[in-house]
Amino acid sequence: MSDPFSQEAWDERYRSRGALWSGNPNPNLVSQVADLAPGIALDAGAGEGADAIWLASRGWIVTAVDISAVALERGAAHAAERGAELAGRIEWRHEDLTSSDPGNASYDLVSVQFMQLPEALRTPMFRRLAAAVAPGGTLLIVGHHPSDLQTTVPRPPLPELFYTGDDIVGLLDDADWTIVTNAASPRTATDPDGNAVTVHDSVLRAARRGPR
Repeated sequence: MSDPFSQEAWDERYRSRGALWSGNPNPNLVSQVADLAPGIALDAGAGEGADAIWLASRGWIVTAVDISAVALERGAAHAAERGAELAGRIEWRHEDLTSSDPGNASYDLVSVQFMQLPEALRTPMFRRLAAAVAPGGTLLIVGHHPSDLQTTVPRPPLPELFYTGDDIVGLLDDADWTIVTNAASPRTATDPDGNAVTVHDSVLRAARRGPR
């Protein structure tokens, strides 16, 4: 059985459709980051680039990282359509964040949107991504809440892929972080039968103590 979290699996998933995602930035990124002054951002698991493009449009300098070269090519093309100035604010980086190190205290914002991985891969990756936040910077992690296992919106039937904000808080040193948001945020989605249903996102926003 092939590894569903490998580069090959993700490249094949992207190739199977002309666009895998909506092309809109993730709503929790928009709501949580709108009040932050632009700086240097890491978009971890950038996909087809909607979040990176939104950040760049607001003045952020963005490193957009993804395991899929297919997704990154699409993201770069979408950014180019927005013009050279915006595209020049984004570096598209092909890396597997489950094994690579993004660097220590390097970013004013680290955004991790829906990285649904087994705990053995997720926990060390989240620790490295948290360490990549500079003093005064923000860590934003959003994922599918465990309650979504009961929704009619398709979700992988693997409970270990789901996590809460408290799970992420448990990885952070209280002396280094201030928790800004820890919520199961509801939003409306459409299931395969066209019904509007409520799903919940685990939203954890934390500020690293120290001057920016």
